[in-house]
Amino acid sequence: MNINRQSLDDATRQGLLTSAQAEALWVFLGAREAERQHDTPGFKPAHVLYYLGGCVAIGAMSLFMTLGWERFGGWGLVAIALVYGAVALALTEFLLRKKQLRLPAGITAALAVTLVPLAVYGLQQGLGFWPADADRAGAFRDYHRLIDWRWLLMELATLAAGAVLLWRYRLPFLVMPVAVTLWYMGMDLVPFLLGGEPGQFFSSQGKWISTGFGLLMVAAAVWVDLRTRGPHDFAFWLYLFGVLSFWGGLTSMESSNEFGKFVYACINLLMIALGAALARRVFAVFGGLGVAAYLGHLSYAVFKDSLLFPVALTAIGLGLVAVGVWWQRHDQAIGASLRARLPAGLNALVARRAGA
Repeated sequence: MNINRQSLDDATRQGLLTSAQAEALWVFLGAREAERQHDTPGFKPAHVLYYLGGCVAIGAMSLFMTLGWERFGGWGLVAIALVYGAVALALTEFLLRKKQLRLPAGITAALAVTLVPLAVYGLQQGLGFWPADADRAGAFRDYHRLIDWRWLLMELATLAAGAVLLWRYRLPFLVMPVAVTLWYMGMDLVPFLLGGEPGQFFSSQGKWISTGFGLLMVAAAVWVDLRTRGPHDFAFWLYLFGVLSFWGGLTSMESSNEFGKFVYACINLLMIALGAALARRVFAVFGGLGVAAYLGHLSYAVFKDSLLFPVALTAIGLGLVAVGVWWQRHDQAIGASLRARLPAGLNALVARRAGA
């Protein structure tokens, strides 16, 4: 619900507010909105610089690590990770406590979390727990590109560090490295559970494990959403990587019959509906890609010689537009009726997201 100055003036004319009350309320709402905009990520020059700089710094110590760093040895890598982590945490404290800048503080705190895998890897090397084969010389560099069950200890340590910093700082961007690590873990668990061969991730069992792990992440995101009462979005990254894991595993499965492909399309339609209900675009984006893939399959394989298929699709599309028009006219009544069938907590979440 958006309240503008005209709404307050109308309320004043109807005797619901005095002029002084309307002015005070407008000043209060303006200050609250300015505070919310300041802490809410958006496409603003300062925010773009925050995230660009943060991504470069985080990538430098993770995705873009070069083989030259292996020359420092295990204990050298531990020392480097600890020094970088201490600087990142000091910056977090300074930005959060002294400057009250939550967005850049969240980025520097996330940088500290992304240094945990490097520290654990260095510790394993220093203690002689990591094999020193020639083909493993760039092992830490491989952490972000190869599926291997041996990364699990690094991932568990990263999750623990992320949980501690989330508890201390309550900064939404800290969920990003946690969600990425859970996504990595969903892939690395496959060879661990199926016998240690990385290639087994691409087996049918591996795809099912990835899909199931994605569902668990989405369930965790909904749980976080249900428990969040403030204006900050702590569930976004869990939704993103949970849906990515679920949809990626589901889409990579090959069905030998048309019924299986139809079920796939129905699941994607349900994702679009869920995205609309929870006001989470990530469901609609991936669901839309899945529906488009299914329609492409119908067009190029099943009805490739049909003259009526494009006509039928056009009719279906226009029919959906008509349903949308009808839904908009009765939106409040339909929404209330559907929400009445939901559990109380989920009902409140949908109502809150719809009003956001």
